[in-house]
Amino acid sequence: MKRSKLRTLTITAISVITLVAVMAGCGGKESKGAKGSDAAANEGAAERPHVTVNVAINGGLTPLLLAREKGWLEEEFKTVNADVKWSEFQSGPPLLESLASKRVDLSFLGDGATISGLSANLPFEVIALLSDGKLSNSIITPKDKGIAKVEDLKGKSVAVAKGTTAHVFLLKVLEKYGLSDKDVNLIALQPEDALPAFETGKVDAWVTWDPYTTKETASGKATVIAGSNEGIAAPVSAIARTDFAKSNPELVTAFLKVYKQAIDWQNANTDEAVKIYSDLKKIDAGVVKALLASSAPSLRAYTQEELDAQQKSAELLLGNGFIKNKISFQDHVVTSYLEKLSQ
Repeated sequence: MKRSKLRTLTITAISVITLVAVMAGCGGKESKGAKGSDAAANEGAAERPHVTVNVAINGGLTPLLLAREKGWLEEEFKTVNADVKWSEFQSGPPLLESLASKRVDLSFLGDGATISGLSANLPFEVIALLSDGKLSNSIITPKDKGIAKVEDLKGKSVAVAKGTTAHVFLLKVLEKYGLSDKDVNLIALQPEDALPAFETGKVDAWVTWDPYTTKETASGKATVIAGSNEGIAAPVSAIARTDFAKSNPELVTAFLKVYKQAIDWQNANTDEAVKIYSDLKKIDAGVVKALLASSAPSLRAYTQEELDAQQKSAELLLGNGFIKNKISFQDHVVTSYLEKLSQ
């Protein structure tokens, strides 16, 4: 009996040990497989070259400011091993200089800077329309200057940032009322210099955009003699540096995705958007709220009407001598990134 019992216990012990060994072996193989899968995923991410994307903000109250404050672009780019380097410009012409030296990859431009940049053969392409710009530009004058209409500008000093959307607007308005830039004294000033010149009466008029227009008129110091009532299109374009876009098409689409996210968030969270813009730009919240109510940021493809408006502006700037080379605007518009976004 004792010998039989001992034999039974021995067989049982051997069976348990064998079973544990088998289970351990199965478990070890499964664990190795899981680790191998994780390693492969990490290796795939490591193989994708890291990219730093230079994103420029071009003045004004733009949804890109919201994206920057919320970190949405960084979050989106992180999934494809990229990060963001932000920069900010008062207007398009200085931004173009940085783009030419490859310090800007993605941004947006008004019609004047877009056209002059393309005419100068700078390496960028138009990837979307952000606004038709009909509400963007205005000619404002101090109330004590006695200037009530566009025709009164003849012989007067007019501040404008040359090569910008405001410059194109001025040329179009002057032409509409039978004048040209030869009939006024153009003073080339960027907004930060034009503002004190305007407020101290050193210039008779200022051609500018918001938030400056609304801020100056809300203070009661200025009046608008030409603005949205003129119905002049001034399209704002999202742009991408050509070489960057060709090498990183997924990042261009990601940029547009985040821009759309920022627009949607602004529309759904107006009060918080007002506070962010007000704090960033040091503008009264009431003024910001009025600006947002009268603006309609968008992200879409160009219509033929808007392409024609850009072409007309290009021909005007060529005839005026501001640009040297004729361009076909629509030849520089690439729709594939927007199309990818909508899929």
